[in-house]
Amino acid sequence: MTSVDASPPSTPQSTAGGGTHNELTELVKAAGLLDRSWTYFRLKIAFTFLALAAGWTAFAWAGNTWWQLAVAVYLAFWFGQTGLVMHDIGHRQVWRTRGRTQAMGYFHANLLVGISFGWWVGHHTRHHNHPNHLTLDPDVVRRRVIFHPSQSKSRSGKFARFVIRHQSWLLYVLPLMDWFRVHLSGFAAAIEGNLKQRRVLDLTLLTVHLAAYGTAVFCVLPPVKAIAFIFVHQALFSLYLGLIFAPNHKGLAVRDGEQEPDWLPRQVLTSRNIRPGMLTDFLYGGLNYQIEHHLFPGMPRPHLRRAQPLVKHYCLTHGLSYHEVSLATAYEEISRHLAAVTSEVRSAELGGGER
Repeated sequence: MTSVDASPPSTPQSTAGGGTHNELTELVKAAGLLDRSWTYFRLKIAFTFLALAAGWTAFAWAGNTWWQLAVAVYLAFWFGQTGLVMHDIGHRQVWRTRGRTQAMGYFHANLLVGISFGWWVGHHTRHHNHPNHLTLDPDVVRRRVIFHPSQSKSRSGKFARFVIRHQSWLLYVLPLMDWFRVHLSGFAAAIEGNLKQRRVLDLTLLTVHLAAYGTAVFCVLPPVKAIAFIFVHQALFSLYLGLIFAPNHKGLAVRDGEQEPDWLPRQVLTSRNIRPGMLTDFLYGGLNYQIEHHLFPGMPRPHLRRAQPLVKHYCLTHGLSYHEVSLATAYEEISRHLAAVTSEVRSAELGGGER
């Protein structure tokens, strides 16, 4: 597997209102929204790379100073933007060919930001195929917070219980500590036998990044400043990614079991859009159009904005709920949902104690 392989079943499946993913796909194709967007991606990739390079140039030039923490903040943002470019590449939005997708995917993921492209592809494919499934979506399974009271049974220990009690706000704090796990996920996947293809290349490039990163930081900065730089940079990078991905599905319907809904409602009812805007589109890398992205993962990022009114009209016309809110409301909904889950867990525990 060399790119995110999320695709609906070939047999047309209908919603309650008679709509099908195949029918919607034909409308999207007719509007040219699945066509390549070469100019956009050439400029986007070049600009993002130059912005990242400028950050490392500033780091080398600044030398031994606490102002490097400002550079760390800058690099955290552009690491996140580079990760979004990796996401576009992994979905074959840029190139259709396997070779170019692989080469640029490993370059952006493993070398530039230190995330295993092979691990991410497998992880992200499962998420796209089973969004918000309590046991099949790794974005639900691997979180420390829980999205349904039944998940509390698999959480043990004082820290896990503390997280559940305070998860409505800890969701925005925990990503600060996730960077170490994300960087090592490729190695963990290899040990577990889940890194199926190009294992040696993947781990080699990942090791090169980590070695070069550590060497550069500790050569320019003394130990205390180097550790402070790494923490600020990596924690904010991880937080940025967490804030980008949180509104996409969290706080929406979850499900369990082997029976899956049809493809169209499966993607639409578990996804949340953030109302469009130029700044939001830039900061969230098009993932604020999460419904359109999940329905058409290979749709180039700049076309998602144009697809949004078409998809929304189709869904509402065929009796399918289409959830779109402001940015602030999205995070508020997530916190309310997590607080409600916590309340249910505590009520169940108290009830069990009384018996």
